[in-house]
Amino acid sequence: MEKNPFKKIAHPPQEVPKELKSKVMEEVARVKLLMEIADLFTFNYPSAAKTFFEKNKKKK
Repeated sequence: MEKNPFKKIAHPPQEVPKELKSKVMEEVARVKLLMEIADLFTFNYPSAAKTFFEKNKKKK
């Protein structure tokens, strides 16, 4: 039976190059921002639409 090759990954642990680390962190921040913006519109949209239509019904 062959040994598990995944146990060899990251052994010994090595530091990631700073350029790569900064690029990854920038991408993570960008994705997080996009997720928060999407969440803002998708989460609040039904509530806003409901309020809008309720106000229009009261005006009639």
